[in-house]
Amino acid sequence: MEHHLQVQGMTCGHCEMAVKRAILRVDAQATVTIDRAHNKVDVVSSQARESLAQAIAEEGYTVSHG
Repeated sequence: MEHHLQVQGMTCGHCEMAVKRAILRVDAQATVTIDRAHNKVDVVSSQARESLAQAIAEEGYTVSHG
C-alpha cells in the first residue's frame, strides 16, 4: 500500500534520516522516498498509515495527509 504524508519540521539530512529510521522501525521492508523541500514523504508499506504517522510523530515531527 502506498502512503503519501506531509511531514513538517524536516530541516536537514539528519531530519530525513530520523523520519526514515522511524518508518523502518515499523516496517523494515518499507520503501521510503523523502522530498524535504516539499515536506513530502512517500512510503510503500504493508503497515497502516496511522502506525507510520505515529512513529514519525514520536520523533517530533508533525504529520498530515499528503
